[in-house]
Amino acid sequence: MAEGRRERADAVRNRRAILAATEELLAHHPPEKISMEQVAAAAGVGKGTVFHRFGSRMGLMLALMEERAVALREAVTDGPPPLGPGAASRERLLAFLDAIVALVARNKGLLAALCHASTTTAQRPADDEPGGEHPFHAFWHGHVSALLAAQRPDLDAGLLAHFLIGALQNERVLRLLERGETDHVAGTLRALVTGLLDAAPPAAGAAPGTP
Repeated sequence: MAEGRRERADAVRNRRAILAATEELLAHHPPEKISMEQVAAAAGVGKGTVFHRFGSRMGLMLALMEERAVALREAVTDGPPPLGPGAASRERLLAFLDAIVALVARNKGLLAALCHASTTTAQRPADDEPGGEHPFHAFWHGHVSALLAAQRPDLDAGLLAHFLIGALQNERVLRLLERGETDHVAGTLRALVTGLLDAAPPAAGAAPGTP
């Protein structure tokens, strides 16, 4: 029993070391330039251990991104406000968008690689995922949609959520993040959403698009 617990502890430690090494390498190299051998050496484990745990380089990248996304999801569902429960929907929405910008800024190359993979491979079923994206996009979209709808039920919250999240995959926006302009991007997104939330809803009976 003690040996089994030690093996599980070793597996957890190896996983953390591999993901930490991958994140460190991604800070200096694009995903396509990182080999499993490099990750293994940086993590202090054998190459076979990396392949056994993650299967492939894309599997490793996906695991890292999912871990970051899970941490954000847990902050939203169980963390303190305004990101977590307990704050008004407006404050939660702005805090969540700030958090997404920060996550994208830290993982630009990784997200680009995953988005590219989603259009060139069939690694995951996409029937229930908005735009065929990976699972964390579905949560992001659902959370943003719900918060938008709570504030502006007159708008198409689902479509607006796609616009807002999709903007962070725009090449020009990613370039700004690469130059370290995270605050600029977050501030502009906040201004856009604040203006949207503060705009007066159309008068009752007005046709869509009528000023």
